[in-house]
Amino acid sequence: MKLSLLQKYILLKLADKGGKTDRKIFRSFYGKLIEPAKEKYQENIITKSIESLIDRELLIGYGKRTPHKWFITHTQLTKKGINAVQLILQEKQTKLPLK
Repeated sequence: MKLSLLQKYILLKLADKGGKTDRKIFRSFYGKLIEPAKEKYQENIITKSIESLIDRELLIGYGKRTPHKWFITHTQLTKKGINAVQLILQEKQTKLPLK
């Protein structure tokens, strides 16, 4: 399963916290990047990543529903998501400093 860096970060954060977690903790992903996305786009990118993970049945999203849109406020891992986290942790390898 191909996941972006942000999606892997979201899954690992949820595994660390456990249970239902507020989505605001995912903003810290952009503090670690050398060239982060512009701040006005960050929330939209996080939302799309969360929705993609929900579509893949790795997360459960909690929030408010309007006639046109969902507003996801909290997320939680599913059993399939826990298995994905274990695969991510197994894949982690040190990168060689090749030039």
